[in-house]
Amino acid sequence: MINDLKKFLNEEQDPKAVEKLLVKVNGLLTSGEQVEYIAVQKKPAINLSPDCIALTNKRIIFCRPKNLGLSMDFQDYAWKDILDCHMKEGIMGATFSMKTIKGHINMLDYLPKAQARKLYQFAQQKEEEMVVFRREHDLETKRAIAGGGITVNAGLPIPQNQEQKEDPLETLQKLKKLLESEIISQTEFDTKKTEILSKM
Repeated sequence: MINDLKKFLNEEQDPKAVEKLLVKVNGLLTSGEQVEYIAVQKKPAINLSPDCIALTNKRIIFCRPKNLGLSMDFQDYAWKDILDCHMKEGIMGATFSMKTIKGHINMLDYLPKAQARKLYQFAQQKEEEMVVFRREHDLETKRAIAGGGITVNAGLPIPQNQEQKEDPLETLQKLKKLLESEIISQTEFDTKKTEILSKM
């Protein structure tokens, strides 16, 4: 647990707040989900239970203590649902805000600037990944609606008339053997012969 805690104390986070939050957030994580970063609010006045943001590989979790820190309000947003994240630096710290694709906005103020920058950096990386994810999802949806299904060999032309390129003299010799064996008639031989000679 101590090694896990050290990972999140790089930008002057309050160790007690991070430890308390990490215990609670770890209980919320889904399979394959892990906490990537924690930012802790630092108000100018004494703040016994600061608000925090935990970033995981799957979502953003806003954590707001209630009842003097005896309870906690969690609001989480999956990365795929986040449209945009912003950071605004001021004199007393920075504000990190996010907006979902449905227009819901959430923010946390009085963040130390270094922590807000880390949040923003991580969020921008996830935003880029989600733009690609949404683009692919929209494309798949449009294909399904259009009845496109699965396209095999997309972009490769399929030859309509594949004729084997054979030496005309060899073809004539084969036809001659067929004529001599009485497999084809003289008329059929003459027709094919004329056709082959016209292509030469």
